[in-house]
Amino acid sequence: MSSQDTAPTPQDGTPPPDDTRHGQDSPFRTEPIARDDAPQFVLPLVVRIEKSDPPPRTDALETAARAVLTLLSDSRSLGDGEWAEAVRNWQDARIRKVVRRARGAEWRRAEALPGITVTGKSAEVRVFPPVPLDGWPKDLARLQVSGTDLDDPEPPAAADATAPVLWMSPEVTMTAGKAMAQAGHGAQLAWWELSDEERTAWRDAGFPLSVRTADPARWPELTTSGLPVVRDAGFTEIAPGDTVVAEGHHRVGPVPRA
Repeated sequence: MSSQDTAPTPQDGTPPPDDTRHGQDSPFRTEPIARDDAPQFVLPLVVRIEKSDPPPRTDALETAARAVLTLLSDSRSLGDGEWAEAVRNWQDARIRKVVRRARGAEWRRAEALPGITVTGKSAEVRVFPPVPLDGWPKDLARLQVSGTDLDDPEPPAAADATAPVLWMSPEVTMTAGKAMAQAGHGAQLAWWELSDEERTAWRDAGFPLSVRTADPARWPELTTSGLPVVRDAGFTEIAPGDTVVAEGHHRVGPVPRA
């Protein structure tokens, strides 16, 4: 349920250069770089999974993606905000996200820690400011990484063509937790593509987006089209390779266009 990658984001929080975001040059890649020498941080996410009422898989993926965007846009993550230094440190090293599960008292303890809970149709995901790789709060460190075998009771509806779509690879099988981390990566790449005006519009609209599995016949086109592509480092669960394509990142709200 973890994902480890690289994301060269400047200290001022502006998006990385174009040549580091697309196709084979995606910041989510495997080769060692200087950023490996920086202090390593991780973004914790906790999904609520009650035994009697687990959330649908697609709802959990979309809620996790929105949770990452919510943290990135929160005033505490920007400028001189209380989380800003941790967010900068996290983005200046390898981008890591780890998803853990909680229920009952575990979830209540997680909610008591500084963070943001984002609710989907039924899924609940709490995102926390980045922490050092070996510095997890004990109430989060004790949560399980495994056990997120979520399903969709019904096939998801067609993706909303007016909002961004995070296309998951049809060639890779992932647990729901791993897929949630990957959806968060895709949302983050889309976020980096946007101007301040577009980010504000997306935030004010509630971060509408869809997460769907791409048609196998269309996947090669998506990964070579110049759209933002997540390239997993392959350190956990799956082999290195392309996992998510962020399409329609410009469809984020009623922003006037030429």
